[in-house]
Amino acid sequence: MNIMKKIFVAIVMMACASSAASAQDDVQKAAQEAAAAFASAPVQKAKPKKPNYWTNSLTTQINVGQTSLTNWAAGGDNTFTLKGYADGNANWKKDKMFWNNRLQLEYGLLYASSKPLFQKSNDRIYLESKWGHRVHEQLYASANFDFKSQFTKGYDYKTPAVPDSFKDAEGNIPKLDELSRKDQKRLWQDARVAKSGFLSPAYTTLALGLDWNPANWVSVSFAPLTGGFTIVTDSQFRKAYGMKFTKDSEALNEKFDGVNPAALSEEDRKAYDNFHASVENGSAYRPALFQLGTQIKIDFKVNVNDNFKYTSQVVLFSDYLNKMSVRFNWDNKFDWKLAKYFALTVTTNMIYDNNVLKEAGKDADGNAIMKKRGLQFAESISFGFTYTIASKSK
Repeated sequence: MNIMKKIFVAIVMMACASSAASAQDDVQKAAQEAAAAFASAPVQKAKPKKPNYWTNSLTTQINVGQTSLTNWAAGGDNTFTLKGYADGNANWKKDKMFWNNRLQLEYGLLYASSKPLFQKSNDRIYLESKWGHRVHEQLYASANFDFKSQFTKGYDYKTPAVPDSFKDAEGNIPKLDELSRKDQKRLWQDARVAKSGFLSPAYTTLALGLDWNPANWVSVSFAPLTGGFTIVTDSQFRKAYGMKFTKDSEALNEKFDGVNPAALSEEDRKAYDNFHASVENGSAYRPALFQLGTQIKIDFKVNVNDNFKYTSQVVLFSDYLNKMSVRFNWDNKFDWKLAKYFALTVTTNMIYDNNVLKEAGKDADGNAIMKKRGLQFAESISFGFTYTIASKSK
């Protein structure tokens, strides 16, 4: 009996061992088949990252200045200045083509105790867009678009006279600085003379030509086909910016040129008076002046080191339609970074435009006599907070 049990146990153990071996063979076979299936499966490649052809940057500055004088024997004004500046660039480049865009916005205010109101010290809108296609090494066929204007009206501030309505009981007229600040402010506002405004003037230019880039810090554009408009939407400024007579006004100007108004009929005298009134208020002039000529533009951008940068632009335009019409602009900007977020900035702007006039007196009929304004120059030194955001193309 014991022998039979031992034989039975031996048979069961052999059966279990055979089953385990078979199961192990099945597992190994399944693993081999899975590995073969995985190896033969197609490999999904990672999608390549799209190239970025844009390089963008934005620089902002806020500058504040202040002067306070108390019982100061040498005299002077208490002053406060505030100026904001933004310079945005968006440049695209691929193969033989590039497209550069730049927008500069600047606005500043000045308050002086001698004039109890805020005056504008800086005001600028300047948009540039340039497209180019390389035709030979450093030479590009290019198209240049520019737009210039300002945000708000600009004024000349003339010292106001104190009117008789301020006489005291004894009939004496007080001095201007003896009046209340409210009355002084009103008199200064009434005496100021507007000289410019938004889109008055505005300059638009489209220049077609060649762009030469001998180095990454300089470019020279020569555009023998350059057209654009000088726009003056506010009629009171049109005469000062060289706008031409409308067709009807030009005919009236020829009709009444050198005529003695006293010898005119009643109807012609009325037309004469209306014409001269329209000349004075500017409605006799067109709101835009078209110019077609040649433009040369030179841009410099030099980074002396990480803390000092100099940019400059020279623009010269000569009009084919009026051989005596020339416009010249030269802008310079020096940025000296004194700390991580603080910088000293020096800017200069030089303008010559013989279409821009200024009043030089009155004629016998009381009409303004205009003459060329000549060379215009502005300079500014400021210190304040600066911050730059930039991205690089990959």
